[in-house]
Amino acid sequence: MKQMHVLVVDDEAAIRQVLAAQLTRAGHTVEQADCGERALKVLQTSDLDVCICDLRLPDLDGIEVIRRCRAKEMDIAFLMITAFASVDTAIEAMKLGAYDYLMKPVQLEDVLIRLEHIADVARLRDENRYLRKIVETDASSDALGLSAPMQEIQTLIKKVSRTDGTVFITGESGTGKSHVARTIHNESNRHTRTMVTVNCGAIPKELLESELFGHIKGAFTGADRNKKGLFREADGGTLFLDEIGELPLALQVKLLHVIEEKEVRPVGAEQSRRVDVRIIAATNRNITEMMQTGEFREDLYYRLNVLHITLPPLRSRQEDIPLYIEYFLNSEIARLGLEGSYSIDPEVEEQLLKYKWPGNLRELQNVIARMLVLAEEYTINMGDLPSHVTRYEHNDGKYEISKTFGSLREQVKQFEIGVIKKSIDAAKNDRALAARALDISLSTLYRKLEER
Repeated sequence: MKQMHVLVVDDEAAIRQVLAAQLTRAGHTVEQADCGERALKVLQTSDLDVCICDLRLPDLDGIEVIRRCRAKEMDIAFLMITAFASVDTAIEAMKLGAYDYLMKPVQLEDVLIRLEHIADVARLRDENRYLRKIVETDASSDALGLSAPMQEIQTLIKKVSRTDGTVFITGESGTGKSHVARTIHNESNRHTRTMVTVNCGAIPKELLESELFGHIKGAFTGADRNKKGLFREADGGTLFLDEIGELPLALQVKLLHVIEEKEVRPVGAEQSRRVDVRIIAATNRNITEMMQTGEFREDLYYRLNVLHITLPPLRSRQEDIPLYIEYFLNSEIARLGLEGSYSIDPEVEEQLLKYKWPGNLRELQNVIARMLVLAEEYTINMGDLPSHVTRYEHNDGKYEISKTFGSLREQVKQFEIGVIKKSIDAAKNDRALAARALDISLSTLYRKLEER
């Protein structure tokens, strides 16, 4: 059964202490309070899952404790302790959001059964969030490529997915590291649980510890409520640490501790929490060089690098490009809300195969999205290709973008106009309707068309 952090609230010391000792022996972490005010203080400053609370307390009753917690949107399950004469009050507590009530004298077996039910409800809630995320995002394609290197990687992914070992994915930016991480999770025995992704380079350094490990209310300025943290959000599932090379050294030490001890301590908390998380890390940086310069800890690297997958750049496996063109064509049509069947002129396909894709899959995806927006009559022609794809210069095996295709401002303007024209066509020339669909004013729509 999952370890839970429990608060036992009862003014009778014997009942409180015996129940706390029994729950501790059952593997849970337990705190105690002998009145409502002390209970509220612990509830606000500790990272709790469940509060087992007597309805009759010397100051505030259990009903008031629940009311105040719900007013502050605390995500804590309540089990109420009641005597037979107070059953109606216990039912009132359940109407306020208490999970269940326990009759005195409290039996440990009854408590453990209810704690297990609460853990199951939390697990189902996490699974529902995960399934909604799958529906809302495009996680449908398992096609990583047909080239020999990608076939080897797919075989390796199948082997890796059968284990809970930590995975380290390296490769240039845009090569599909996050897609590989998602595939590993989806094919693992954790596939029904949450996969949480965090970009270590996108979160301010001063907030990273709180984001990863959580915090309790009052731990620092602005911490106005408890926060679970991403490790606990991923409990039972997978945590994908993208851009791990951007993690500050101080946090590298704490991450190493979490991997070794399998427990996290929220910022400001006194107790650690057990977590069951499979870690996948990825980077486009040269970790070997970073270790030599002292930017990355060797001990953390060896903990992460249990199973290593290196993704080759797209330019080294151009036989995969037709597969990716087809995939991105279908996915971007759906994402952009376009209708109809689009075709690609053979000359365009030839040019896409020739280009060396320094931005890898991400660049290819963006180019296809741009072409779909600009295409006329459902056909993608050479004129829809961005200039840097049609005009590049070969220099010692490296492809450099030509400077002849206009400024960034001009390209963005062309892209905007293409989107506006598509919306007007979809609205059957009703420009007011097109403006509403684009979430801009009608005057803005006309102004942008006049700027051509």
